[in-house]
Amino acid sequence: MPPRLPRKHVLLASSTSVPRAVDFANVIKRAFGIRSMYPPRPDRFNIGPGLPVLTSRPSVAHERKANTLPLRTGALAIKKGMTAVFDPATSKRIACTILQLDRVQVVSHKTRKRHGYFAVQVGAGWKHQRNVTKPMLGHFEKNSVAPKRFLSEFRVKDENGLLEVGTVISADWFQEGQYVDTRSNSRGMGFTGVMKRHGFHGQDRTHGVSLAHRSMGSSGPSQGGGSRVHPGKKMAGNMGNEQVTIQNLKVLRVDAEKGLVVVTGAVGGPKGCIVKIQDALKKPWPKVPSKPQEVVESVESVES
Repeated sequence: MPPRLPRKHVLLASSTSVPRAVDFANVIKRAFGIRSMYPPRPDRFNIGPGLPVLTSRPSVAHERKANTLPLRTGALAIKKGMTAVFDPATSKRIACTILQLDRVQVVSHKTRKRHGYFAVQVGAGWKHQRNVTKPMLGHFEKNSVAPKRFLSEFRVKDENGLLEVGTVISADWFQEGQYVDTRSNSRGMGFTGVMKRHGFHGQDRTHGVSLAHRSMGSSGPSQGGGSRVHPGKKMAGNMGNEQVTIQNLKVLRVDAEKGLVVVTGAVGGPKGCIVKIQDALKKPWPKVPSKPQEVVESVESVES
C-alpha cells in the first residue's frame, strides 16, 4: 500500500478551476525510499546487441588450446637406467636418465573433422601377430605397419604436425640442448600403510598404545561432522603405478645410431618402463625440422 501524503499537501480539485496544460518534465516525482519487491530480472538468454560471443563452442575451445599444444608429435622410449655426465663448462657432475627408442613408427592419424582433434598415433617395439587381437591386427594391416607392443597418441596443434603413416621416428628427432616433457607410470609399491603412503606420524610408542603404533587412528568425526567418514580421507591403500609428468628436462646427448636420448634428472618409473617424450610446453618451441626426412637431409648437408 503506497504511503499517504499529509493533509496540508493534499490539493483538492475545484469545480470552478480552469483546465490547463501540465509540464510533466518539471513535475517532482515522489521518492520515499521504497523499492519494488519484484525488480525486473535480466534476460538469462545471451540475446541482444553488444553482447560477447559465446566461448563454449568446440571451435573456440580449440583456439584456446592452440598455444598449449605442441607443433609436432612426440616419441615413445624405454627407460634403460640412470648415469651421470660430467660438464666441463661448469665442472659439475649431472645426473641423467638414458632413454632408448625402439622401432618407433607412426601408425595412424586423428583429424578434427572425423575425431574432433589432431593427434598422431605412435607405436614402438614389436609384437608377434598371434599375440595381437584381430581388430588390432586389422588396424596395423590397414596402415601397412608391423604390430607394435606399445601404442600412444600425441596431440598436435594442426594438420601440419601430422606425419605420414609409416614414418620412422629416430633419436635425432630431438636435438641436444632442447627441453622435453616426459610422462610415465611410477613404480608400483603395492598396498601400503598411512605412514608410508601419506607421511602420517603414527601413534605414541607408550602411554598405553599397544600393537597400533603405525595405524591410522580415528577415521571420522562424531555427530558434529556428520558421524561419517568424509570423501577423500587419507587411508591405507595401493601406492604408486600412477602417471608422473616431469617437465623441462634438458636433452644432453643424442645417439641416432643406437637410438639413445639422454636427459637431465630422473624420470618416473622402473627400468624397462615406457616413457612418452614430447617438446616442453613451458619452453620456447625448438627450432628443428618438423619431419624426420628434413632432419636426415640437414645432417647430410652438414657432413658434406
